[in-house]
Amino acid sequence: MKTRTLGADLTVSSLGLGCMGFSHAYGAPTEKNKAIRSIRAACDLGYTLFDTAETYGTATDPHDNERLVGEALKDIRSNVQIVTKFGIRFDETSTAMNKPLIPDARPETIRASVEGSLRRLRTDHIDLYFQHRMDPNVEPETVAQVMADLIREGKITHWGISEVTEDYLRRAHTVCPVTAVQNRYSMMARWHEALFPVLEELHVGFVAFSPMANGLLTGAYGRDDKFDPRLDYRSAMPQFTPEAAEQNRELLRILGVLAEEKHATPAQISLAWMLCKKPYIIPIPGSRKVERMRENAGAADIVLSAAEVAQIDHILDTIPMSAVFGGTAVKSR
Repeated sequence: MKTRTLGADLTVSSLGLGCMGFSHAYGAPTEKNKAIRSIRAACDLGYTLFDTAETYGTATDPHDNERLVGEALKDIRSNVQIVTKFGIRFDETSTAMNKPLIPDARPETIRASVEGSLRRLRTDHIDLYFQHRMDPNVEPETVAQVMADLIREGKITHWGISEVTEDYLRRAHTVCPVTAVQNRYSMMARWHEALFPVLEELHVGFVAFSPMANGLLTGAYGRDDKFDPRLDYRSAMPQFTPEAAEQNRELLRILGVLAEEKHATPAQISLAWMLCKKPYIIPIPGSRKVERMRENAGAADIVLSAAEVAQIDHILDTIPMSAVFGGTAVKSR
């Protein structure tokens, strides 16, 4: 797979693998040995960037995903880049399946988090350490100073911020240069495009999560598909309702036409659109199936001209589409 560079010097595969779904949010967790085989298969396909977080877990093991990623990559650690995250916990008082998030970026919390992640990931450093959500009770300069200290100590090599605003990014970047932001981005969720000029000014990369609108843009789901309301976040996402199936019919039809023109799949067009839009965008689609990983990797070989990208943007600006899941609720601690 081709490579791209985030920030000044973090070279990674053009697409990364979002590992959350092996443990969390998309139905029952994958059996451990099968998940490990799938992650290693992704390495064989050319993926080098693997994304996890300290909160991607199960009821019995809240940190399951980091342990899984650490086990899968321990023998090839020098050939890959591991991304993990700090700074949130779930509101366990909530009865919702998709529980609200409580940000906590106090320096002492960060220190405890990084030690736990290093231990579970079986590594002596984290390649890209993301603040998972902004904490309104902690100044960005305070967080950035802790990141600078961790870089100096060799515990992390790069850092970033997820779901960040321009003001927060600028303030943090002044103290310790930010390598990347990680925000939700897809053909149905484009609100962070307003941040692109700032990223270009500061030379900050963009890691795009949910790049296919939680799977909808693959074209694999219809109005009759159901998701487990106990284990699958998609059961409560607005783009998967029967009404949304009708609202998104034209979007999926056009995506299919574009895919046929490029001898590709709708998923590959969804990814190629953002890859060809900006050279600093790294999508991290999550998949548990090796055949889907292979399909997604093929998106890096699809070339869309600037005019074709602009034409797709115009279509997306003008056709109807349903609401799309915009993120888990955040509440103050």
